[in-house]
Amino acid sequence: MLTRTRTILPGLVLACGISGVAVLLQTAEVHVFGRAWFEALVLAILLGAVFHTIFGLHGRLQPGVHFSSKLLLEVAIVLLGASISAAAIGKAGLPLVAAIVGVVFTAIALSYSISRLLGLPHQLALLVACGNSICGNSAIVAAAPVIGAESKHVTASIAFTAALGILVVLFLPLFKLQLGMSERQYGVLAGLTVYAVPQVLAATAPVGVLSTQVGTLVKLVRVLLLGPVILMLRFTGGKSAGTQPGIGRLVPWFILGFLAMMALRSAGLIPEAALPVLTRLSTLLTLISMAALGLMVDLRSVASSGGRVLAAGVLSLAVLIAASFLVLSGLHIQ
Repeated sequence: MLTRTRTILPGLVLACGISGVAVLLQTAEVHVFGRAWFEALVLAILLGAVFHTIFGLHGRLQPGVHFSSKLLLEVAIVLLGASISAAAIGKAGLPLVAAIVGVVFTAIALSYSISRLLGLPHQLALLVACGNSICGNSAIVAAAPVIGAESKHVTASIAFTAALGILVVLFLPLFKLQLGMSERQYGVLAGLTVYAVPQVLAATAPVGVLSTQVGTLVKLVRVLLLGPVILMLRFTGGKSAGTQPGIGRLVPWFILGFLAMMALRSAGLIPEAALPVLTRLSTLLTLISMAALGLMVDLRSVASSGGRVLAAGVLSLAVLIAASFLVLSGLHIQ
């Protein structure tokens, strides 16, 4: 146990330090401009990515950074479930769930088609489509062994999600400002378009609690579709059953934990006095994990992924955004 702690500590301390700098910069923004143009969550991602790009990530730091970006984030997501009750999502209902399913499968088909039109190989096109339409790197890593993807294709597709993921977090809030979207509408937009769960938290936290709750729920529905999509790939040309990812990759434990916490909150089994503490702890762990996620991004690797991959990612993202606005309009979400 002590050895494990010593292994994790350097990277964890670095992630905490970057998180602290991000908080200080947000405070400085408020002092100088009267408001925070970039929230600490976003700044933590950017600072982490800049640190990695300039200084690299020493081997001694990697275990702690991985721990912070994975386990701390998963715990934060579970705790977030305590802030959401069934009543909070009652207005969504089955129509929104059906719309999310429709958007995911439509986006996969269109993203794959766009990628192929741009000349990307079959396997790479599938990885771009899955990463764009479901949950970024997690979908890419889960799909890769099923379709027998080459390592260079996995690297290229992960590079585009890293680059576009940060850009979406930075610029998606402009839609709310320019279009006067409600918190609920923006939450749906973020949940349908942002690649990864932590990035949804970073994109919605500056807007409001309702946006975070709605965005997280919509995003988790997208993540839950990873299982059916992987099975579909398996039965439509995937490799042998031995390469099929385990159930833990298809349905991550933190999603089940999130749903369990939401159920406990809905049943009134979590004391009201504990809710603010759980919320603050979730926010703190999320901030640290944002810094760690940034530390895993080398911006130089984006250039090596190739212009066609980035073009496919950008166009696929545009499809997702357009589909999201169709959902908002079609379901009359206010």
